Amino acid sequence: MTGTNNVAHSGAVYAVLSTPNHAGADSHDFDRCATDEPSELSAFFDWRFISKKMEHKSGGVFKNRNLIVDLLAICFGIGTWLGVNGTFIQLPLLVNEAPEGWSLPSYLSVMVQIGNLGPLLYTVYQKFSPWKLNDGWTIHAVLMIGTLSCLFTAFFYNRTANLAGNDHSVALFILTIFTALNACTSSVLFMPYMGRFKEQYIITYFIGEGLSGLLPSVTALVQGIGDSGSCVLVNETETGEGVYQKVTEPPLFDTKIFFLILFALMVLSYIGYTLLNHLPLARHEYAQVTVGKGNKYEYGQDDNQPQVLKLSSCQYVGLLLLIGAISLFSNGMFPSIKSYSSAPYGTRAYHLSETLSAIANPVACFLAMFLYVTSLRMIYVLSALAALLTSYVFTTAVLSPYPPLYDETIGTVLVVTAWTLLIGVVSYTKLGITTVMRGQGGQSLVWVGAITQLGSAIGAISIFFAINYTRFFQAAESDC
Repeated sequence: MTGTNNVAHSGAVYAVLSTPNHAGADSHDFDRCATDEPSELSAFFDWRFISKKMEHKSGGVFKNRNLIVDLLAICFGIGTWLGVNGTFIQLPLLVNEAPEGWSLPSYLSVMVQIGNLGPLLYTVYQKFSPWKLNDGWTIHAVLMIGTLSCLFTAFFYNRTANLAGNDHSVALFILTIFTALNACTSSVLFMPYMGRFKEQYIITYFIGEGLSGLLPSVTALVQGIGDSGSCVLVNETETGEGVYQKVTEPPLFDTKIFFLILFALMVLSYIGYTLLNHLPLARHEYAQVTVGKGNKYEYGQDDNQPQVLKLSSCQYVGLLLLIGAISLFSNGMFPSIKSYSSAPYGTRAYHLSETLSAIANPVACFLAMFLYVTSLRMIYVLSALAALLTSYVFTTAVLSPYPPLYDETIGTVLVVTAWTLLIGVVSYTKLGITTVMRGQGGQSLVWVGAITQLGSAIGAISIFFAINYTRFFQAAESDC
């Protein structure tokens, strides 16, 4: 393994990589990564000149960062949960064509959990196999799977097949598994990959991950899915009472166009990762880190980076359990109970809580660019606040269709505010825990990703049975 003393000039890459990405590289290869020689890509664009000019103008919080690398990290993060989020956001249209009807979401939830085989197999292979996977090419493969699954979904989402005597959306099920494979594996592969960059870039990566939920939501709003419809008089009874029927306007574009837009965003993410992985200016933003086989990190001392607290064994395990519990609720349960919690307050409350909470995620990550959270005390305080908000939204969900103040304006304001704050606080807390765990070196980010997926799976399976096989959650009727 080559030491950092081989790099002798200012602004050089301090990372020492011995992953299969650079298998067979000698000391001259590492020196060459740190030089200012232009690559084939940068030969056409003076990337470094443009980015330094942007840094000079921005100053302040942007002083020690490269804004082009920030942009590439955001694009990379968009390719995480984009496909899965888009599929669930498109449900109001999908259920009209699917033979499963409104039971389709429960089937798709199972397909997403099958996608957890991806991170499980990756983690087991990296742990026990003497031949470690090339993480760079593995990310290429995973992003390609996610990109192609969005493309194929656009053309085959409504294809059905007969299983056990009933028609089922087999093509959509299979494609959702591959889409989830990309999303779930990103937790144990994409996030650890970002660990080789300076600490501030994992924040912009999380902004991109937040946009993977916001962008499909905005696209669906433009499409017209959020239209609550209007009640139209269609008949009159013998006693003179009006018979009303809810009528909604047709969407601006169909499901095929929606998934083609997601495909274009996945292509953008793939391009972002490719540039992030190969441009010299991106490698100049590596942290002072030694990367061993299997994504094992050892961080050196860097005066330009904020100091991160070294954790005791109890603190380390405690933070892993905490992010697992947070993921159990935020990733596993919240998407399933949001309609039970907010729909009784009206269609407008439901769509506002969906839209504003989707915005809260990337906004919270953006705020983290200005306010670092590395204090364990602050993480615990935020977790306690999240627990209080979780208790409130669960109470409204369990008491559906008649939660507290359901017929009052203040009730609508409270439930929308609670969901928006909850998602924002949870996103900020998860980022704080990830930032602290990144500084612990080793395979900490891999563990964070694995525990996140485990918690999400437990939460999703638990709430699936609670909704479908108990009477805890009752849907509010949406009549005229």
